[in-house]
This record gives sequence, C-alpha cells and structure tokens, in this order.
Amino acid sequence: MQRRVLLLVNKKSRRGQINYDQVRTQLTDGGLDLIEPRARGDEPSQLILQHAPHVEMIVLGGGDGTINQSLKSLLKVQLPLGILPLGTANDLARTLQLPTDLQGACEVILAGHRKSIDVGWVNDRPFLNVASIGVSVTVTRRLSQGAKSRWGVLAYIWAAMGAMLHCRPFTVEIISSAGRRTTKTWQVAVGNGRNYGGGLTIHKDAKIDDGLLDLYSLEIERSWHILPLIPALWRGTLDPVPTVFTIHDAEFEIRPLHRPRRITADGEMLGHTPASFRLEPKALSVFVPTISLNSLEH
Repeated sequence: MQRRVLLLVNKKSRRGQINYDQVRTQLTDGGLDLIEPRARGDEPSQLILQHAPHVEMIVLGGGDGTINQSLKSLLKVQLPLGILPLGTANDLARTLQLPTDLQGACEVILAGHRKSIDVGWVNDRPFLNVASIGVSVTVTRRLSQGAKSRWGVLAYIWAAMGAMLHCRPFTVEIISSAGRRTTKTWQVAVGNGRNYGGGLTIHKDAKIDDGLLDLYSLEIERSWHILPLIPALWRGTLDPVPTVFTIHDAEFEIRPLHRPRRITADGEMLGHTPASFRLEPKALSVFVPTISLNSLEH
C-alpha cells in the first residue's frame, strides 16, 4: 500500500526553482503517493494543518526559514518530517547530516529511519537551530534573497563583516540555573541544534537530541576582536576563550537593561527581548540517514 505524503516546496528558496520531475519519480517509485497542493498564497503551515488528517508524513523542500515557518504546525500535527535541503545555509540538514543532493535526500526519506529531535522555544516561538540577539540580527536584516541566491554561504560572510562595522555592544542580564550574570555583549546566541549561520558551530559537543540548550555571549571589547575568534566560532570551541561566556542548560532568560533587542532564529525574526528560552525534548520526528541516527545518540 502506498503511503500518502504531503509534498511542499518553497519555490522562493535558493534552489526552489529546479525541476522536480526526478524527485517525484524517485519518491513515487519508492512507494509514496504525493499530494502537492497549489499554495495560492497560503503559507506552508496552513497547508500542513489542512492536509494532515489525510497523509502519513510531510516532506518540505526549502531552507531553514521554510522549516521554521512551518514548525508550529509540524508540532501540532505530529507527523514525521522529510527534508529536501533547498536553502542557502541548510543548517538543520548539516546538523542531521542529510545529503545536500536531492537524490540522496530522497533516499533518506524512502529508507524510513526516523529520529525524535529537540525543539527550542523563545517566548512563544519554536526554533531548531540557533536563536540570537545582537550581531546575528543585523546579519539577517542585511541578507537579501537575491544575495543568498547569487552568492550562497558567501553572502553570510559578507553580511557578517558589514554587521560588525555597524553594531554596538549592549548590556543584558542572563539568568540560568547557575544564577544571574549582567554583562556587556555583542551577541548572545542560544543553540538547540549544532550548526547555524551557514556553517558555524554553536558547540562542538552539541546535539539536537541532548536535552540541552547551548548559550554563548560574545564579550569582546572591539568589533575587530572577533577576527581571531572565527576559527573557534567555526569549530564550536569557544569554551576556553576568556572573552566568551558559555553555559549549557535547559532554560535561560535574557533581559535587556535598556531598550528591547530584536531576536532572530533560523534566519527569521522572532520578536524582541525580554526572552525566555526553554527546550521541548524529542518533540519532532524527522527522517535521518543511518550515520546521523547513530551519531545523534548520546
């Protein structure tokens, strides 16, 4: 018996305009009965809620923003999720070790190996990768869809360089089970997954099913002081750096001492501080390759 599948593709994602005939053929030959509703202005989240009673799984084609915009609906319907990485950064796909080519991504879905992963929440909005206050907000605002489509991950690097020139440090209070910390920072990042920002690593030991959020606060004196930190940001080895505060917990609160700060997560703007971060363990079932299925165990 064929399994009924809701297939939704964000045509505005970086690779959203490619020909999907091969994808359709591969998935249908593998025993999936595809339902592909026309968007007609509806967001993916609305289509998920509409079609969930009639399907057994959902396949989303797009980037991290596409998945984030659909996340509340995905959590509500509790159907397994297959991912076709079509975005620019594809940070969730990196964390899950998914193939970036569509044939490989389809093979993962057809193989049927599933893993339940954690979901982070900032105030009333869920996220999967990293939520940030500070520099990353400016990076997100400076990134245009055209730049991402043309330059790919290089667009993030260019936007980050410009952001560091225009940003200023700010003061926040960080509250965790370890106590309260008032600090002047350029960025506070709270990670649920492992990767963010087109290849950066929140922490080298972070897993998306470990029941922990990983926080760092970038407490450098000058913007150019970030340059020697780039290798550590890439590898997720900020723990021993004296100008970076790191902590791991299941809940955090971030309170600004002056004006509210904007929050970004998974490439989307998600509100303002004060921000309460919490974790919902093993809340979303996703199809993963066997290599990820094994490495995600903790």
